[in-house]
Amino acid sequence: MFELLGGHDVRWADVSVFQVDERVAPEGDADRNLTHLRASLPDEAAGSIRPMPVTDEDLDAAAARYAASLPEALDLVHLGLGPDGHTASLVPGDPVLEVSDRLVAVTGAYQGRRRMTLTYAALAAAREILWLVTGAEKREALAKLRAGDPSVPAGRVSAERARVLATADVA
Repeated sequence: MFELLGGHDVRWADVSVFQVDERVAPEGDADRNLTHLRASLPDEAAGSIRPMPVTDEDLDAAAARYAASLPEALDLVHLGLGPDGHTASLVPGDPVLEVSDRLVAVTGAYQGRRRMTLTYAALAAAREILWLVTGAEKREALAKLRAGDPSVPAGRVSAERARVLATADVA
């Protein structure tokens, strides 16, 4: 989706791209969302990217600083969906699912990495949410998302201002 956006005439000086979540990994690591984001957007967009500070020693303080840098409401949040119903790094069973007093929090380990993520509070304040769901293995998770089923993390995201784009194999 970011590659498609990069192909359009965007006034990047007027855009800020905040990360929704990020793995705690070294700069340039292939596991980092930032690595792929930078590769997907044109060079002129580089100054628009606001990376999550996951290489800081004090991750909780870094999360608080990142939260303070967020606008009052994000105009558009682009989310994916995992086969287990996770979105951003709001993953099943993680205590971060219950965080309501912060916009950004740090998770426990998931798939071998701790992560920094926007919380439900940050997502609820967004003006619009755009879900991109691909892969037949996500069919059940998508059904739960669309039903607002709170048994999966994605089902707890407010759907009032949301749109879902799904490939035919999952839809």
